[in-house]
Amino acid sequence: MKTDLTGAVSSNGIELPFSAELFEPMRDSTALCGDPAALRGRLRADGYLLLRGVLDPAAVLRLRKSYLDSWAADTSSQSAYGVAGHPAYNFVRSAEFADFVDQPALADLAAKLLGGPAHRLPRAILRHFTGGTRQSSRAHTDFAYMDQGSEDLITMWIPVGNCTPQGGGLVYLDGSHDVEPDGLTALRSVTDRPDDPRPLSHDLGWVARSLGRRWLWTHYRAGDVAIHTPHLVHAALDTNTPTARVSADIRFLRNGARVDPRWTHPWSAVDGA
Repeated sequence: MKTDLTGAVSSNGIELPFSAELFEPMRDSTALCGDPAALRGRLRADGYLLLRGVLDPAAVLRLRKSYLDSWAADTSSQSAYGVAGHPAYNFVRSAEFADFVDQPALADLAAKLLGGPAHRLPRAILRHFTGGTRQSSRAHTDFAYMDQGSEDLITMWIPVGNCTPQGGGLVYLDGSHDVEPDGLTALRSVTDRPDDPRPLSHDLGWVARSLGRRWLWTHYRAGDVAIHTPHLVHAALDTNTPTARVSADIRFLRNGARVDPRWTHPWSAVDGA
């Protein structure tokens, strides 16, 4: 797998050089999968884990095809993305999607990482970006959207298909889970959503330079899972390829921990969470 940094990428339409100044490859923690204590230690230290081949690639690609087929067939829908009537809204409520996100491999991994029995929160998200839309997830922490519940949780980000940086891959800001909240406040001064205090900024180059940290990237393959803690800053790059970026993100909470009530219902793009 090539790990050289060349050219440029963008996020929310803002180009930034794909260079060693701003980007660094993610650390692969797959070799630790047989050692739960080592996995937990790596997650605490890095704030994320990149695990290869957790899921059957064929099953991932079947889910991708099923969703994209439903999206392509829905030529009459005028619904906005993720609201009632849109294919993504319907798909996250399907038995097929439930079977996928409730795979034992994911539940078992969550229990290992949380150090005990855990359960998946019902609000599981499906995201879909097509090439040229110049829209992607802004820099943010998950806890900003889940702050009515416990911090004793993890997010699993699942690329539903292969995904390169140019194809809209998720990126993590190195070591940002150790930055005090006050240290992130200034990042909200450069934003395309001035009325929403939850995201940090849409300008990933400015975020990296402001904190003196680099974005961590990888070439995701079908079957991979990326896991992160609730205070790690992350974002997505724009999809600038003919291949659509489809991903799922699910959260697991340790049993007995306080649940944010907004995450107890199936996802909708306008559910307020």
